[in-house]
Formats: sequence, C-alpha cells, structure tokens
Amino acid sequence: MRGTLIIPALFTLGVAIGISGHLPSFASSSDWSTYTLYLLMFLAGVGIGSDRKSWQIIRTINIKIILVPAGILVGTFSGVAIASLLIPNLSLREVLAVGAGFGYYSLSSIFISRLQSETLGLIALLANMFREIFTLIMTPYLVKNFGNLSGIASGGATSMDTTLPVISKYSGKEYAIISLFSGMVLTILVPFLVTLILTALK
Repeated sequence: MRGTLIIPALFTLGVAIGISGHLPSFASSSDWSTYTLYLLMFLAGVGIGSDRKSWQIIRTINIKIILVPAGILVGTFSGVAIASLLIPNLSLREVLAVGAGFGYYSLSSIFISRLQSETLGLIALLANMFREIFTLIMTPYLVKNFGNLSGIASGGATSMDTTLPVISKYSGKEYAIISLFSGMVLTILVPFLVTLILTALK
C-alpha cells in the first residue's frame, strides 16, 4: 500500500511544480513522456523475461488456467462498456482503452497520453491506480463473498506483483501460481490492447 501511495504523491508534487513555473526550460520543452515510455517498455520486458519462475509456470500449468486472464479480460471490457453509458463525455473507445490498463497504471497512462490525450492519460492513471488500491483493501471481502479467484480478477495485471501477497494470503498459496500467470498475461497484453483500441477503432 505504501508503494502505491507514492505514485499519487509524486503526481501531486509534479503538478505543484508545474503550476509554480520553476521548471528549467529543458524540462518543459523536451518530450520526456516518450523517453519514459521507451524506458518502461524496456524494463517491463526485462522484468518478464528474467522471471524464470513465471516461465516455468507457463510450461507446467493446465491449459484451463488460460480461462482466468481470458475471463478477466472479458469481464473488464464488459464492465467498462456498461460504465461508458454513464460517462457521456468519453467515447466507448476511450473508456475501453482505460480499462485495457488492467491496473497497470504507469505504462497504460503514458501510452494513452501519447496516443489520445493527456486528460485521458490522467483518467487512466487514476482509474487503474484505484483498481490496485481497491484490490489491496478489498481482497479479504472479495474472497469471502465471491470465491478465491475474485482477488485475482480484481487485481488484473497487478496480481503478478503488488497485489500478489494479499491474494496469496486470503485465497491460499495454491492460488499464487494462477495469480502470477494471469497477471503476467495481462501485463503483456496491456500495450498491445491499448494501442489497438486507440488506433484501429477510430
């Protein structure tokens, strides 16, 4: 939770510094978001590629486990499609792009900012950050009332890292493998799905 709260704190600090006008000229004129995006993509690839445990899981799991990330994908897109009916200022395409972050707020928000607008990127940042915080707080309730897979579904892409400990604690250690696999699949899909939605569905 502490690590998650650092993100909105840094964002608030950035807004405050931007408003103050004390930034050096090179900081505001350079396209830092693009460079950050490249770095995030590289680090995400390194993280996934170097996680030998995750690749071992993929080689040994039952094929039925693929239904978990598939169900989360369908459920997420169905939910945000319904939510789009209540948000007249955003198109279905924009809302689907936000949902395609699956909780991976850092990468998805930068992609959306570059491909659509900074406003939608901010919405993606806050919405996906809330998904992670919601999972960290509500997993005990979700597991108790909706079953052991509910925490994994709520966590989305974060179920492979930040929300894995709480999922493992309340769903059981035997669900940690499912959580890792599902989170890794969704993490890999985020950049492809966000790009596809914002470019191909215009």
